[in-house]
Amino acid sequence: METMHLGDRQRSDAGVEVGRAERLTVSVEEAAEMLGVSRGTAYNLVRTGDIPSVRLGRRIVVPVRRLRALIDGDAGV
Repeated sequence: METMHLGDRQRSDAGVEVGRAERLTVSVEEAAEMLGVSRGTAYNLVRTGDIPSVRLGRRIVVPVRRLRALIDGDAGV
């Protein structure tokens, strides 16, 4: 059995790093990695609205729940 130390991170089943609680958002780069597409493709999909995103100041983040719903085909989320 592997020993975990305080501050160590684990990955959830979706590949999102978690500490005490699952993250609510990921960067566009992280979303690209989760989807298996390039960074440029992910930014294009964000620009066209195909990947849901939120602008926080100068930063663009992707809500994990909506990204999962998109992948699962749940249009209502």
